[in-house]
Parts: sequence; C-alpha cells; structure tokens
Amino acid sequence: MAGFTFRLLWSGLSLLTVHALAASIGKPSAATVCEQLYTLQQNNTVLHSQPQYGSLSTENWSETAWANPTCIVQPANVVHLQEVVRLLSQKNVQFAIRSGGHLPSPLGANINNGVLIDMSLFSQLHYHPDKRLATIGPALKWGEVYEALAEHGMTAVGGRILDVGVGGLILGSGLSYLSDLYGLACDNVVNFEVVLANGSLVNANAKSNPDLFWALKGGANNFGIVTAFTVRTYPIGKVWGGIKLYSLDQLPTVLAAFDAYQSVPDKDPYANLMIQAAPTNASVGVLVNLVYLKPESSPAAFRAFYDIPTLADSTKIQSFNEFMAGGVMPNIARWDWHATSFTPSSSFYSNLSTLMTTAPEIKEISSLNTGTLVLGLQPISTSLIAAGQARGSNALGLIARNQTWLVLDVGWQFSSDDDAAHMAGGKLKDRIERMSVTSGNYVDYIFMNDASWDQDVLEHYGPSNVARLRQTRATYDPTAVFQRLVPGGFKLGV
Repeated sequence: MAGFTFRLLWSGLSLLTVHALAASIGKPSAATVCEQLYTLQQNNTVLHSQPQYGSLSTENWSETAWANPTCIVQPANVVHLQEVVRLLSQKNVQFAIRSGGHLPSPLGANINNGVLIDMSLFSQLHYHPDKRLATIGPALKWGEVYEALAEHGMTAVGGRILDVGVGGLILGSGLSYLSDLYGLACDNVVNFEVVLANGSLVNANAKSNPDLFWALKGGANNFGIVTAFTVRTYPIGKVWGGIKLYSLDQLPTVLAAFDAYQSVPDKDPYANLMIQAAPTNASVGVLVNLVYLKPESSPAAFRAFYDIPTLADSTKIQSFNEFMAGGVMPNIARWDWHATSFTPSSSFYSNLSTLMTTAPEIKEISSLNTGTLVLGLQPISTSLIAAGQARGSNALGLIARNQTWLVLDVGWQFSSDDDAAHMAGGKLKDRIERMSVTSGNYVDYIFMNDASWDQDVLEHYGPSNVARLRQTRATYDPTAVFQRLVPGGFKLGV
C-alpha cells in the first residue's frame, strides 16, 4: 500500500517538481561550481575573495540591484558562455544574467548565493551598410550604439536614456522616440543569437526557430541568453527637440495639452514626447521632452503646448544624439518603478492631476531620505502597434488603440526604507489603476521595462500569448532551467 501511495504521489508531480527534487539530492554548492568555473576560465571568473569583486557586484545602476553572488563570470566569447551555461544547468546552481544592469529590481540582474553571468565582454557592434543592419552585443549601452551608427548617418530603435543597456531593453520590448514610425525595439530585431539551457547555440529569426524569435520579443530572460542582436537601422539627420519646463501647478494645463496632442485623428508619426512631473519636488516641476524627427522648428504636432508659459525651454534643431543626451535620471541611490496603462481622455487626465497633489502616498515618499516621486506619461499610438505587427508581431498582446503607458519612478537613499518606498509606490499605482477601471480607461497591459519586480507582467500579455510562450519554453528549455535556476526578472510561471 505504501508503494502504491508513493506511485500515486509521484505520478501527480509536475515536471518542474521532479527536477526540483532531483536537484536537491547531492546538489553541489555554488561555491563548488565557482571553483570549477575558476579552473575552466580563471581569467574570466571573479571569486568573492578577489579585489575586483566589490566593484563588479555593485555595478548595477540602482543600489536596490546590488547583491552578493558567490562568483562573477565574464565569458569572453560564445564558447565560454556555452561552457558556463552547460555546467550551471547540469549542476542545478542558480544564476543571474546582467547585460547593462539598469534594471532596479532586486535580483533582476544580480544574485545572492549563486553565479552572476556578467555579459560585459559582449560589446561588439558591426554595421552592415548593404543591408542597413547592425549586429550589437547585449552589454552595449544605447549611447554607444547611437554614437557608432551616427558615423554612418544611421540610428536604431532603442532606449531613450543613453546609459540603458541593449539586452534588457530589447527583451523587455523597448520603447523609443522612433517607435511611432518603426515599432518597439524588439520589433526591429531580425535575428537573435541565443545560448539555450543545454549550452547549444541557435539563431532565432523569421525562418529559423520562428517561435523562439517571437517569444524573445518581450519574453525577457525565460528562454536563453542572447549573445547578439541583429537590428534594422534607419537614416537620421537633424531633429527639432528638447525639454520644455513648466511649474508644477501647471500640470493640469500640461495634461490637457497632452490630451489634445493624443486626440488628433491622424497623429504625425515623426512627433514624440514624454512627460515627467515631480510632485515631491516643486523646483523640478513638469518636464516635457519633445522631439520631431525632422529639422522643422516648432512643428504643428505640438501646437497645444506652445501657449503654456515655460520656466525654461531647450528646444532647438540639433543632432538626434545631442537631443538624446538631454535625457538624464536624478542621482539618487535607490529606485523602484511601477507601471500601468490606460486610454487617454481629458476627464481622466484632470483627475490624475488632482490625484498627484492629494494622494497620501506622495507624503509617504517625501518623508523618506531623498524621497522622490517622478510621474512619467508615455503616449502609445496605433501606428506604433501597426508598425510592430508589420514587422512580424511580438509577444505583448497589444490592442491597436491609442493609450498611455504610465510609470511611477520612486527614489530614496537607504536600504532601511526599501519596503516603505516599494509599498508607497505600489499603493499609488493601485490608486491610479482603480481610477482608470472606474472611468473605463483601464488598459490590461504592463510595460515590462517600467514595471516593479512584483508586477505580473507576462500574464498581462493575454491567455493565448501566455500559452504560446509556455509552449515555446517547453520546446527550447524543457527542464525549465531559466525558470528554476534564474529566479530574477519577470518569470513566465509554471
């Protein structure tokens, strides 16, 4: 009877549970595997005792992502990376993958008691002028990409902050000032070179492994480690753009102009913007970052903003790279982001303006040491979604309608305030979300690149897309290595 009961229990276990049980039997420690890695790749493995360990383990942009990995491996090439992934998979040792390291989520691109795979040596960039394609390494920062492509009079669909890394932004989808013309950053990848859980190297594109190609466009770190992205590039010349600065009490007027900008029947795809408001710091006020991808001063697309008095105005005709250099983040030690989405309307923006001066969470954040809240509003047009579909579609499940992707950036100084900062930001996001549900403006989508670590991003891609993502994972990672052994990031679930 006992044996029969055991067989019943065993038959009810999922594949992941079986692997977890097997992994716990005779599992080597991360320290043991780190010693093996050091033997295999001494010049590229940094142990806890080595002097460079401290700076490497805290290289992530936000201190919330600093951690204490057992060792740090910096593979020099694809073959080295294959050896590392194969060993970690075989030994069932947890690991994290870091490309640019801009994600503030704790353990999203770092790890405690495991192996950190630091992709910093994958910083190649090869431009192919005959095809207008560029092959770029995941560790490059977008500023480096733009600078290299500018020599050819070209640019790529990439990050809006120059210090953001290539890998994380593309795998999270990647919103760009060029997106109304060409779609998201992930939509402009024509090939992913990927190391899978078993250590094999594959290419994923429209013809080879097309299911993996689709899944990587928004699927994060659930399928493998991308070693190179081949992306489309586009001609770029002078642009008009810069920052218009308004006082905080002008937020309602600015958001009314924003609604007018979004409400035109045929939005100009060469015009784009982002609004940032700092309700915890009136001296910062409201920043509207405007860009027109042609050398045309004060284009009609932004007409609604021109009659609002500014405190400062840096808009001018300049190179695209000069414009991009104007986008910076405040120098604050710790950050957390929260994202939600909704359709635009004048009444909703009016209510949002009121909320951003009355919500109790704003005082909670202000009370923290260097406590800072920045509200970010990003317009998403139907042309952006259509451009992505025209380039083969992605895993995001976006519905073709004008919408706004909101982000709450919460910054503070000390780790002792981590829980308070995270809870305050989350409560404020929930408050905005409830308001959008009540008004009928809610959009069931979370932009991964702006999401907090506990937001269930992938589940918001829609049931059919989630099922397709899971089937793709079963094909390319049947033992769910990137689910079980890579705990950080936005996971697909079992």
